[in-house]
Amino acid sequence: MVRETVKWATSEEIKHINALVPKKAKIIKIIKETLDITTFHISSENGRIPFDTAPGQLVMLSLLGVGEGMFSVTNAGDHLEISVKKTGVLTDALHEVVEGQTVGIRGAYGNGFPVDFCRGKNLLFIAGGIGLAPVRSLIHHAVKRRDEFGSLHLIYGSRSPADLVYKTELFETWPAVSDFKVSLTVDHGDDEWQGNVGFVPAFVEQIQPSVENTACILCGPPIMIKYTLGVLDSLGFSPENIFTTLEMRMKCGIGKCGRCNIGSCYVCLDGPVFSLAQLKCLPNEF
Repeated sequence: MVRETVKWATSEEIKHINALVPKKAKIIKIIKETLDITTFHISSENGRIPFDTAPGQLVMLSLLGVGEGMFSVTNAGDHLEISVKKTGVLTDALHEVVEGQTVGIRGAYGNGFPVDFCRGKNLLFIAGGIGLAPVRSLIHHAVKRRDEFGSLHLIYGSRSPADLVYKTELFETWPAVSDFKVSLTVDHGDDEWQGNVGFVPAFVEQIQPSVENTACILCGPPIMIKYTLGVLDSLGFSPENIFTTLEMRMKCGIGKCGRCNIGSCYVCLDGPVFSLAQLKCLPNEF
C-alpha cells in the first residue's frame, strides 16, 4: 500500500486563498447614470462597508452563476459605490440586479492614486466617459480634505449630454466647492446643450490649464488618453506629474494568474495607477 504524501498549505498560500474568496455583500441602492452606466451602492450584510479602500483602488464584483470582474471604486464612505458600464455578459447581468440583492465582493486591490504626492498641489482631473468613475474617488477625497490641496479643476467629456455621468455633482455639487472649476464638453450636442462641443484633447488645448505646482490625473478611452498626453506634453507637464490608470484583463487580483502582466509588472499589484514616467519604462504591450 502506497501512502499519499499530504502537502499542507503554507501561511502565505492560505493568505492568497482567502484573498480569492468573495464576501457576501448587498446592493442597497441603484442609480441609473445613463442608458448603459449604473452606479451600485454596496454594503456588507451587516450594513457596513465591506472593507476599506484608497482612492483609485479596485474590487472584484461577482454574481453567482455568472462570473466576476474587476471594477474601480468610485466612492467609499460607510459603503462602497461602483459604477458599471454595459460591455458584456457580467455587466449586462449586473444591470438586471435589484436593490437588496446579494452579490460577491473581494478586495481591495491595486495601488490607488498617489495621495501623498498630490497633497499641497493643484489637481487637474481629465476624464472621458466612464473614465470619470475612478477619478471621482480622488475628487471626493480632495473635497473632503479641501485644505490639503490647492485648486481643483475637472475637464470632462462624453459622447453626448445624455452620456454625462454624476450629473448632480457635475452641475451642482462640485461647482459649489471652493476653488473647484468644472469644464464640460461633449462630442455631439443637442438643442438644449449650451456648453462646449468637441473632443477632450482639443478642449484641454483650448483651456490651456496651468502647469505650475499641478498634478494631472487622466482617465478615459485609450485614444483620448493618447492624444491628451500629447497636449499635456506641449503645455509643459512633466511625465512625473501625470498619472493615469491601465485597464487590463485582471482575473485573480493578487498577481498569480499572469493575465495583467506587462513585462515583470502586474497591473493588479503595481497599478492600476501609473505615472507617465513609469509607463515610459514599461514594455509597449498595453
